[in-house]
Parts: sequence; structure tokens; C-alpha cells
Amino acid sequence: MEGEGKLSGLKRMVQGRLTESRYFIVLDDVWVMELLYQLVDLFPDNNNGSKILLTTRLEQVAEIADEHCRYDIRFLDKRESWDLLRHKVFDEMPCPIELERAGKKIAENCEGLPLLIVTVAKFLSKAEKTREYWNMVANDKQNSVFVGAYDQMSKVLYPSYNYLPQHLKPCFLYMAVFPQNYKIPRSKLFNFWIVEGFLELACSPDYSANQFFESLVSCSLVLVHKWSGVMKTCSLHSSFLYLCNQEARKIKFFHGLKNLDDGLAKESLESQRRLCIRNNVLFGIKDVFDAMASVSMVLSLLCTGPYHKYPVPIYLGLKLLKILDALTIRLYEFPIEVLNLVQLTYLAITFNGKIPSSISKLWNLEYLIVNRHLSIVKSDDENSSYLPTKIWDMKELKHLQVMGSNLPKPREGSFLPNLSTLLNVSARSCTKDVLERIPNLQKLEFRNEVAPDNNADQPLRFFDCVSDLRELKILKCVIVNPIFKNEVASPLFPLSIFSSNLYQLNLSGFGYPWEEMKKISSLPKLEVLNLRCYAFRGPKWEVDRREFPNLRFLLIEDTDLVHWTTDDDYCLKELMYMKMKHCYKLKEIPRKFGLSVQKIELIECNPLAEVFIDGGYSESSFIRE
Repeated sequence: MEGEGKLSGLKRMVQGRLTESRYFIVLDDVWVMELLYQLVDLFPDNNNGSKILLTTRLEQVAEIADEHCRYDIRFLDKRESWDLLRHKVFDEMPCPIELERAGKKIAENCEGLPLLIVTVAKFLSKAEKTREYWNMVANDKQNSVFVGAYDQMSKVLYPSYNYLPQHLKPCFLYMAVFPQNYKIPRSKLFNFWIVEGFLELACSPDYSANQFFESLVSCSLVLVHKWSGVMKTCSLHSSFLYLCNQEARKIKFFHGLKNLDDGLAKESLESQRRLCIRNNVLFGIKDVFDAMASVSMVLSLLCTGPYHKYPVPIYLGLKLLKILDALTIRLYEFPIEVLNLVQLTYLAITFNGKIPSSISKLWNLEYLIVNRHLSIVKSDDENSSYLPTKIWDMKELKHLQVMGSNLPKPREGSFLPNLSTLLNVSARSCTKDVLERIPNLQKLEFRNEVAPDNNADQPLRFFDCVSDLRELKILKCVIVNPIFKNEVASPLFPLSIFSSNLYQLNLSGFGYPWEEMKKISSLPKLEVLNLRCYAFRGPKWEVDRREFPNLRFLLIEDTDLVHWTTDDDYCLKELMYMKMKHCYKLKEIPRKFGLSVQKIELIECNPLAEVFIDGGYSESSFIRE
């Protein structure tokens, strides 16, 4: 009680002093909301020009400020990075000509982070200033300069990890299994989190994964990368990647193998649950291969090194293995040893041959991903299939991705109740009989490789079947090597009415007339529409004001469209991002889009189209290339 009384007295004293003063107060690196609210209550608003400057790494803390007073700090560009590095190393003195090229590369390797640039500059200012030394630093981020800088920065960055709730820490550390500068597909990251059991069971795994991811983004830990306005990939800044690797090594979260010493470090390998192979050649070294035989507790084997097109043996004697991701290793034969891994839940390989029927022995398998080393178009592939009929016996499958393959005809009573994602299949295999037995499909992607002597209209039959998938949310349809006639005619198989739950639609190579867009524009939940490679053809597209009620992201790439018109002053009223690319004939587009527009990009389009963009858009939201 005595302590609380002193604290109350101190608060009254501070508030009294500030009431009569004009003040400027800096609250730096704030982490705790409750403390912030207490402090803010002490600062009287006297309308006398007093200011409070708040810095924080947390989105929820920043939300206390008025949005007009908020400033999100961006990364420095290449020029700004070099200017800062040069100033910190040489002060007002000029940089020697022979060091400038290497210096710019060093600055670029700091990835725009001012703290890293300043820390690296401090090491450089104390080191020898020769071309040879600076080139060595520029060409190797594992150099002592960067390692020393990362070590120093980790002390500053560690609170960002330490303040995370316990359930988010493994999700964050897991991002470090991927190599530096690698853009991680968000869907792949989510799948790993789900299989590893990191997510809360109270809600759906996809919803929980998205919530966890948004929490990491709001803590300024994860970089997000958008494609056509949609968040597709993410990554870690190299400084956080270093921190995660150090922490993962300390707590034995995973063990990374990049060189021979890593592969022979038996003490480090013992009791590891996850092995991350960052150099696939290590599998070909007998001593490393033998060392892995002594590891019995591994649950995840992740091959994240550069793609290796020549065969190397993969050690598959890990009986408890749940995750095997070996997409970066080309396999010439299916690894039969995999069939002994009965706990396997996630299998991803690169393999051109046929999957054996015995794959059904993996009764726990939920994710099956098979990439092909090369894509070869065959005009006589009517009966080809990489998948055995017994694929229909694998009831736990949630994600099936076998590049360019046909699904087998189902047997009587065949049913895949848990399959929600089906990718890279052939349109020929998406028959009504097949799709009826996958009732909970939410994401579907097909590619049809049209050889010159094939019937180009055959893939269009697919839409009569997909219209029955009422749970479908994401649909991607690609015709490879499309063949178009000179005139634009109505297709033999018009677009069917899609599921009202459809959120994202990607079409490429179909050559539909723009009139067929009416079947798409009425979808109430459609937010993302990507049209590539003459998905629609013809000189004119007219959009009614009632069409696309919720469309937020639109991409049109490679089209012969000339006039895009609307019957209203505003077109696509909910649109946030639009990108038009390689529209060389385009002369007219709507003058005004909705009030939510953040960016419009015209890339290699007819300059005449630009005059139709209303002058109200700022230079930052209207981009011409």
C-alpha cells in the first residue's frame, strides 16, 4: 500500500508539472499496452502544441495513435543504403573509387535495414580498406563482418522473439528452415505448421494458421510479398533468420546441415526432431549418410538446399518420420523405403515415373506432392496416369498435387472425404464421376497441355463438372500452348455458374469472348480475378455497375482488348488493386474506379489508355511502366 501511495503521488506530480508546460515526450520501443495506457493518462492535452513520439514494433501498440499521425517506417532502397553505409564508414570523406562497387553490394546485402547497415559500417570502419577485403565481404554473407553484425543485432532483436506468446514461437522459428532470400509460399508454410501440430485445435487449421501468421506480421517479424495484390509468399530478413537459427540450435528445435562438419556432428544430431538439409550433396557422402543412421528421433526431414538434378541417396531409415520434403532432389526411381514410414503425413518428391499402388500403405498420409523434373507434352497421353487406382483408398488425404497427371477412374464406393486441395491435375481427369467423390474440395487447379493435334475445345467441358463443387473457394485453370482461331466465337462449352463461395479465380489461355464474363461477374464473394494469356478475347468489354460487387484485386495480362467501358461513373466499386500488363491494343478503360483503390499499374500497355485514368490518383497509386 505504501508503494502504491508513492506511485500515485509521483503521477500527480508529473501530471501537475506537465499541465503548465508545453512538452515533447519520446516513448521508445514500447511493448506493453497496459503500461502505455497508464503513461498516456499522465500527459494532459492542453492544446498548446505538446507532442508525444511513440515508437514500437507491435501493430496493436501503434493502433493507439490516430491513423493520420501514424508513420510506418519502410526499408531503405539501394541508393539510400549505400549513402548511409558510405557516410558511416568514411564520414565526410569520399569513398575510394576501387571500393565503391563492393561497397554498394555490401549495402545491398543489408536488405534495407538501417540498423544492420550502421552495424556493418562499424565493423568495416575498423577493418582494412582494400578492394580484396571488401570484395570478400560483399560476396559472402557468412563473412566475419556480417556474422559479427548479426551477433550484435541479435541482442536488440531478441525481445521481438522473447515477447511472443509461447504458441507463436515455434511457428516463427520454423520459418528459418528455408534458405536465405527464399520467398516462402504461404500455403506451404501453413501446411508445415498444421502437420507439425503447432496450431490450436479449437478452430479450423487454415483459420488458425492465418491468425498465427497475421500475429507474426503485426509484430514486425515477417516480410510479406504480394502478387497481383494478393499475399502469396513471405520471408524473414537475414537478421531475423540468423536469430532464429541461433535460437533453434540452442533449444534443439531443428538442426541445419550445410557442410561436412554439420553432417558429422553426432552430438548435435542426437535427439534432434527436425533435420534441415541445406546442401543435398551431403547425402552422397558415406560418413554423413552413416551418421544419420544413428539418429532415431527425427520427425521431419526437410531438404531445402538448391535443386539437385542428379541422383543422391536419401537416408530413409527414420522410422518415426512424419514429414519428408525432398522436392529439391530429383529421384530417378520411386524410393521404396518410403513405404516403411507408416507415420508419414507429408510426402513431397520430384519424380517422373509412376507412383506405385503400394503408396496406399501410407494410411496416415495427408499431403502428397509430386513434381516432375521436365514437363513433356504428349499428344497421345489419353490413357497416361501417374496415380494408381488405390489412391482412392487413402481416406486421410487433404492435399493432392501431382503435376500434369490424370486421376484414375474411381471404383464403386470410392470416396475422399477429407481432400480439400487438388492441384496440377489434368482437365481430362476432372470428370463428373471424379469430382462428385471429392465433395469438400475447396481449392482446385488444373493444367491442360494442348498439343498441336489435340482438340483444343476439350478442356472447356471441365466447367460443366466444376459447377457442382459448392465448397470451392479457389479455382485455377490453365491451358498451356492454347490454339486460337482468327475470329472470336462463342465456345462450344460456355462457362457454367460457379459456386457462390468462390473467392479467387485464375484463368489462362481459354480465349472466351468477353460476353461470357457475365457468368463470373455476378459471383457475390469473388475478390481476386486473374486473367492471363488471352483468357478472354475480343475488342470490347462492357462492365455493368452491378457486376463484381466485392472484387478487390484484378489482373489482366496479354489480351487483345481495345475498349473497356462501363455504364456508370464508377466501375468495380470495391477494387483496391488493378494490374494490366502487355495490353498493347488497349485504348480505353473506365475513368474512375472505387474509392478504395490503392494502386493501379499499367505495364507495357498502349499509352492511349493512360489518359482515361482520372487525374485524382496520386503518383504512388498510379504506376506506368
